[in-house]
Order: sequence, then C-alpha cells, then structure tokens
Amino acid sequence: MEKNSKIYVAGHRGMVGSAIVRELERQGYHNIVTRTHSELDLTRQEAVERFFEQEKPEYVFLAAAKVGGIVANQNALADFMYENMVLEMNVIHAAWQNGCKKLEFLGSSCIYPRMAPQPMKEACLLTGELEKTNEAYALAKISGLKYCEFLNRQYGTDYISVMPTNLYGPNDNYHPEHSHVLPALIRRFHEAKEQGAERVVCWGDGSPLREFLYVDDLANLCVFLMNRYSGNETVNAGTGKELTIKQLTELVARVVGYTGRIEWDLTRPNGTPRKLLDVSKATALGWTYKTELEDGIRLAYQDFLTNPVRAER
Repeated sequence: MEKNSKIYVAGHRGMVGSAIVRELERQGYHNIVTRTHSELDLTRQEAVERFFEQEKPEYVFLAAAKVGGIVANQNALADFMYENMVLEMNVIHAAWQNGCKKLEFLGSSCIYPRMAPQPMKEACLLTGELEKTNEAYALAKISGLKYCEFLNRQYGTDYISVMPTNLYGPNDNYHPEHSHVLPALIRRFHEAKEQGAERVVCWGDGSPLREFLYVDDLANLCVFLMNRYSGNETVNAGTGKELTIKQLTELVARVVGYTGRIEWDLTRPNGTPRKLLDVSKATALGWTYKTELEDGIRLAYQDFLTNPVRAER
C-alpha cells in the first residue's frame, strides 16, 4: 500500500476496525474511507455495490461482523449465520467487481475443529467437528475465507484472510450478556468491587485453556500482512501463549482490585476445552506480538472506566 492509497475499513467503529484505523494513521496512511452502519448497511447488496462503484477503494480491511459470547451465539444462531455471511459476501463480491487491488478478511479462531490438535495450525481447517456453541458464526467465517480463496484461484485476485485468537482492548463490548469472556470479567469484577460483593460467580469450572491478543497488536499484524503477504491459506494471529480461565479470572480480579471470593457455576458450559493457535507462520514472516496480557488488561480496564457508553451497552 502507498501512503495515499484509498483504503476502506469496513467496521471501523468496532474494536478491530477502530484499531486498524489507528494503526493505519500511526503509519502515515491518510486516505482512509469509512462508513457507519446508518450510512451503509453491509447486509444490503445494492447499497454495498453502489458504495464500491462510487468510492473505488484500492484496499479493503473487512473487519465488520456481528459478534458475541457464548450466550449471544446460542440464542441467535440464525442471526449470526445470516448477517455475517451476507455482509461478507456483499463486501468481497463488490470489491472483486470493482477491481480492488487487495482485500483482507478478518475471521476468528473458532473456525477450527473443536478437538483440533494443539496448537492449531492453519491447515487443520475443516478436519473435524466445530464447537456447537459458536457453530453458526464459525460457518459464516469459513464461508468468507473460502470465498476469498476461490476468487484467488478462479480470477487471480489477491485476497487474504487472518484468523485472530480471542481479542480484547479499546472499544470492546462490555455488555453483561453479549460480551466475550475477558471484557465480561472486567465488568463483573468492577461492579462487584463497587458494590462490595463478597463473591463473584463465573461459568463452568475454570479449566478451559485460552489465548488472548491485544487488539492493537492484531491491527499491527493486519497492516503488516496487507503489505507483505499473499496466499490462499489463512494466517493465524495470536501470542502462542495460553492460560486457564481460572487463571484469567484471578488476573482480571487483581488488575481491577477485587478481593472477594471467586466461585464456579458447574451447570454452565465451558466451551471448547483448549484453543491455542500455532503462530509460526506469522513469526516466520517476521511479526510478533508486543503487549503482554497483564499490561493489556490494565489498558482495557482503563478503556472500560473512561468509555461509559461501552460500559453500559
């Protein structure tokens, strides 16, 4: 990408999209195109086609998505599959129709089989059954990355995909029911501290292993790959480090300053037992993460405290 290249960031108000905009601006890219949902509904094919015909972006970061935690995914299976699949297809197809030089599709590590060998390599895609609690979202994301691959094979496009591990950081969603585990814990422990609660109850037994990547590190990788990587196989984005959910809850409680008891509700689901990405491909390309988990959680907690809209939604 040139510094004056016309770059469209789809989903710029979300956690990932806003981080990509920050990273692009930090690196001196100044011709960035964005649209809010009210300005452009990506699930409306005609509107998306009209936007691409008018703007003709040279590069596209497709970070727009309908996202949520276990509860949201289980309660809205059809919505997660339909909205994500439709908006992905609309954007990718319109980019191809209008001669976009390069597109980068943002997916999720949930695309990999539930019991995939750990750490999960990019090649393990579609080698086993998906985790049922987020199957609809995973299927939509698999469809998006495969469409990019098929366009490359059939038409010679240069469309790439990136599969991040669990993300957190500025502009996260702290909703008590619809958020992911780390921001949900930040809110829960903060409110427990404010209310003087003696205990906080967490889901499952705390045994699942998870990996977390600070969103600004992901954004740095996204720009890095847009400039330096081409290929049909996706690229994993993570740290290569993991911890149990129990260890995570204790870490978040310490950062927030909550000193009460942590108890576990064994009637609630754990989700996938282990999710660790093999990040050797990104490492071989010359990239590595920068933000350690405790430092990132402190930054995320400050974001929670200074963004009341994020905290309340």
